[in-house]
Amino acid sequence: MTAPGLALVCYTFLLCVLVATILVKLKLKRSSASAVPAGPWKLPVIGHMHLLLGALPHHAMQRLSQLHGPVMLLRLGHVPTLVISSPEAAREVMKAHDAAFADRPMYATADIFTYGGENIAFARADSRHWKAVRKLCTGEAARLVGSVTAAFGTGPAPAVVNVSERVRAMMNDVIMMASVGDRCAQRDAYIVEMDKMLDLVSGFNLIDLFPASRLARLLGGGALRAAWEVRERIQCIMDAMIRDHEKAMDQREEGDVVAGHEKEDILTTLLRFQRGGGTGITLTNENVCGVMFDIFSAGSETTATTMIWAMSELIRNPRAMSAAQSEIRRVLHGKTTVAEADIDGRLHYLHMVIKETLRLHPPIPLLVPRLCTKPSKVMGYDVSPGTTVFVNVWAIGRDEGNWTDAKEFKPERFESEVVDYGGTNFRFLPGGAGRRMCPGIMFGVYNIEIALASLLYHFDWKLPGDRSPEELDMTETYGITARRKTELFLEATPYATVQ
Repeated sequence: MTAPGLALVCYTFLLCVLVATILVKLKLKRSSASAVPAGPWKLPVIGHMHLLLGALPHHAMQRLSQLHGPVMLLRLGHVPTLVISSPEAAREVMKAHDAAFADRPMYATADIFTYGGENIAFARADSRHWKAVRKLCTGEAARLVGSVTAAFGTGPAPAVVNVSERVRAMMNDVIMMASVGDRCAQRDAYIVEMDKMLDLVSGFNLIDLFPASRLARLLGGGALRAAWEVRERIQCIMDAMIRDHEKAMDQREEGDVVAGHEKEDILTTLLRFQRGGGTGITLTNENVCGVMFDIFSAGSETTATTMIWAMSELIRNPRAMSAAQSEIRRVLHGKTTVAEADIDGRLHYLHMVIKETLRLHPPIPLLVPRLCTKPSKVMGYDVSPGTTVFVNVWAIGRDEGNWTDAKEFKPERFESEVVDYGGTNFRFLPGGAGRRMCPGIMFGVYNIEIALASLLYHFDWKLPGDRSPEELDMTETYGITARRKTELFLEATPYATVQ
């Protein structure tokens, strides 16, 4: 072979080796990239934040997931964020790999109000405080169910009622009575400050999106200062409540029962737990305040939001309203008040109404976020430690692939759909699933059942001014829960005597 021919062969061989090397690298790169969840194109610095502007986060994330899949990776500022939008992916996060996703990301304002996570919802999964207090609260909730009643007196003539305002006030009252008793002098001031707190913890602070940025800490400092001021006022109120309860406990032990403290409330139970010990846990007043924050924000706000959406859907669907009222009035025929003992297990259609409301309007549509703590896989995709995980239960509940006529309000679907609130059916997750599911969801459902039965038993309802049901605005707004954007005003006509 001549020298030029040999050189040509060598060049050809080297070119083949080079091409083969490039192809192998590209294949390995594609293989590696395929293990990363898909996501939209992102901008420098802000990541995907621009794609969430002008829309409710769970709405925007649903639209993006329809394009990029039910396991989607976003970057919100500097924070990698996994969005889950299918029952199968939710099962992997909250069941198959529950331990790896059991922690919570700690947001700046939430960290202030939860005293560094020493509550229930945001406590670390390995926290002994979380395990002990969660068990204590779930046991206490069952004893407090019978205290819930509702009756709106409007006189003999029809009257326009701000249902939103009254339901929120009633649920606040129920939770406050359950938590600190019905004769606490500071309870009204506490409700005012807690409302301010709920506004402050809604949404993201710049510090949450850019945790390592000094500029974000500077620009987001105003909200943190406001949060600290609110927490200090809440702490002063709580300290006074604690002193009041401790004094009552001392006098009760001495046989001198103090008026207004005859009944056990959650604060008294926590203080007794604090005094008694016996579990190796030091329960400080700060821990108690963190738990009370959890009970109020979760127990009152989520329950009221669901109740208001249930009334809205019933107004929009007169056939469902008629079926629910007929059942309630048949079961309670001749009664003058609604009592738990009278309706326990007998209002099957009303339970279907509540389930259907929670399917269409989960009060926390993205659930409380989770944090990935070790390398994991979800539906074959790699998830890195430090990734925040949102489960979009709002999108799962409205997916035609999961539910027939998913966007329609049809309580009757639950005659054949066997689902409960235990987080075992991942198409229906209003309270989440796994070790971090809502510990008080059944307490909330019982509250809603009695309150809704009371409104539907004692009154007939319609939109003011003879407006048609289709005219009711069903727009959501953004907050710690997915509330109605507008207050729900309805015209009430008395049906039964209220005692």
